[in-house]
Order: sequence, then structure tokens, then C-alpha cells
Amino acid sequence: MTPNCGKLKIVSDLFVTLLIWTYFIFGFLLLFALRYAWALLWGADREFAFQRLNQRYFQSFFQVLRCITPGLALQVNEEIGSIRSSIVVANHISYLDSILLVSLFERQKTLVKKTFFKVPVFSYLLRRSGYIAATGGTDDPALTIRNCEEIKGYLAAGGNVFIFPEGTRSRTGLLGPFNKGAFSIARYCNAPIHCLLIKGTNRLFLPGRFLFNTCVPNTIEVERIGSFSPDYGDPGFSLTDLVRRIHSLYTERLKEH
Repeated sequence: MTPNCGKLKIVSDLFVTLLIWTYFIFGFLLLFALRYAWALLWGADREFAFQRLNQRYFQSFFQVLRCITPGLALQVNEEIGSIRSSIVVANHISYLDSILLVSLFERQKTLVKKTFFKVPVFSYLLRRSGYIAATGGTDDPALTIRNCEEIKGYLAAGGNVFIFPEGTRSRTGLLGPFNKGAFSIARYCNAPIHCLLIKGTNRLFLPGRFLFNTCVPNTIEVERIGSFSPDYGDPGFSLTDLVRRIHSLYTERLKEH
């Protein structure tokens, strides 16, 4: 890369970063805040209304990001939009992954770190959207059961719950070990599991870097790589084996790229 190209890239990175986070704040205030207020005051199903608005808002975020970022494309399998009443798991390589998955499903819930429920305004949106504080296995077992019962009813009504089984974002792009939580919830709710593979978000928003990475060929992709509908009542069913099979599926697919 020549010095002039390097300088242009820095300018592009800075421009895209400032513009997209400006849209993140003011686009919400100008285009969506009144819609949220309407849903809060007059929505027949406030939780669903908030989830649908979350989807629309983050869809617009990625549309703007794609339009203003040189070298960026976005590719999502159309079949993903047809997923209903399921636990959706995905690899986790960037802070963008969560909002990307929200943008894919009209009815979506997820487990959120408890610390986020202490953030002003943001915590209010989380609660109104029906998102659930992750217990981490250290809280009152009764709370865990209540959360699972809530998820069970939500899945039965056609919603999806997405969870990152690694539990945290990978800073290297390599797949970490899976926690059993997502799969335990699926078993408790007798729900199918859909496995999504996310690629490219870590190339756009690199770990440890504030500026977006522009002017490089990059395609953010979301692909369904597998679906599982175990017979949880089978005496031979093994949760450990299910986790191992799904982790192996991700490992093999990531080797291909």
C-alpha cells in the first residue's frame, strides 16, 4: 500500500466510523424514537412491537454501513428468515454479531449480561424487548427456571432465542469451547437448534480497534450450516454428545475458510 493510499484509508476509516456511530445515535432519535414511544403508549403487544422495531433499526444500521463502507458487502441466506420457534446458536467474532442477529429476526430474544441491565436507557429497552439477564449458573435456581419457562412460552408463540454458546467474543476468530447453557435451554423447551455461521464482522470491526476497517474487500456473511431436532426424551440422548457434534460442525466449516 502506497503512502497516499494509506492516508486515504485512514481518512475513510475515520469517516465511516464517525458517520455510522452518528447514525446510531441520531438516526435512532430522529427516525425511531417516536415509533418506540408509540409502541410503548399504544402498542397492543409492546414486547413484540419493541422487538420488531429493534429489527428495523439494526437493519437500517447495516444498510447504511454497507452503503458508506468501501469494499463491504453483506450476504445473508434467505432461508434464515424462515426460522421460527427455535434456539439459534452462532459463533461470536465481533461486537457487531449481536445486533446483526437482531436484524435478522422479527421476533427475537437473547440472553444479555446482567451488567447491561444497569445501563440507563439501554436497560429500559432491554427489559421492554423481553431480553433476559444471563444467570451464569450462579443465581437462584428458581430464577433460572423462571427464565426457562419464559423462553419456553416465547418459543411456542413463534419467537426465536439466539445465544452465543462460546459465551464471549473470540479475539482471534478461532472457535472457543461451548458452554452447555444454550443446549440445556433447548432441551428444557424441547426446541430445535439452528446453527448459524457468521463471517466477516471481525474483519470490519477488528478486536481492540475503534475505527472500522474500510477499503478492503470484505463480505459479512451469515449462513445456516446445520439444524438439529433431537429426541430429548430418548433414554440414549446425551447433551454432552450434542454439544460435541455441533462444536465439531463449526470447527469443520471454519477450516474451509
